[in-house]
Amino acid sequence: MSVLTLDLRPGAGIGAFSLGMPVCEALAYIEQHHSVFDVVHIKFNDEDPLQFDLVISFPEHGFHLRFEPRTQRLRLIEVYDVQRLQMRYATSSIGGPSVAATFVAVYALFGPTFPGSFDAKRNIYTLFYPGLAFTFPIPGQYTNCCQDREAELPIEFPDGTTPVMSRVCIYDGALGGNVEAGANLAALIKKAIPPQLPSGSLYMEEVHAKLAEDLFFTTSKKRLPFGASPQDVWAELGRPDGIHQKQVDPMVIHSASDPRPNSAL
Repeated sequence: MSVLTLDLRPGAGIGAFSLGMPVCEALAYIEQHHSVFDVVHIKFNDEDPLQFDLVISFPEHGFHLRFEPRTQRLRLIEVYDVQRLQMRYATSSIGGPSVAATFVAVYALFGPTFPGSFDAKRNIYTLFYPGLAFTFPIPGQYTNCCQDREAELPIEFPDGTTPVMSRVCIYDGALGGNVEAGANLAALIKKAIPPQLPSGSLYMEEVHAKLAEDLFFTTSKKRLPFGASPQDVWAELGRPDGIHQKQVDPMVIHSASDPRPNSAL
């Protein structure tokens, strides 16, 4: 299987997946490109679905998408296996099976930044750029090189080697210092939120339902009476983003509506 290459957009997304996009758009794109994304895992907590992320994972390509559970908008993209996905930034590539993505290579491609944070419990060093974070496992014998936030960048070990990237996280750049100041990977995954919706957006429009009467859309000021025809709904709300065709077996319907007992004569 050839390695997938996607454009890396710090603070915005990767490939066609953009931060803030609804899960329905992501699924529609995946379905349209099923030959590329032929193995897809969807993970959620069925006991408490509003407390935990909805995750779309691509195990063959080493990355997954985290959707905020209430709005179902993309809040974080994680590349957890950098050898399975090649990322293209400007005219250069990073990741993939052929070339190790080292600390020095990342630093040369994305430029200088502030010293990152070191998780001493897991021996993980996280380097932050606006809307982008890279993690690097640090061998136990060299952890002293990363303890000081004033450590010289790029990090190189006494034997001349440099850490190799293990994970990439893409999040909304507007989050800024709320994540980056002394944060680690766990804090980033927890705090990252979808981009703010534009003013006047109808994505999360409040709807009031009056029993046996109608639905009232508080932002667009539209009203739909119960019993309205599909044509009335289209005329009031506009063309739907998608239509689901229900597959019905007419023999099953006939069987279910047959009043005769099932016992044999």
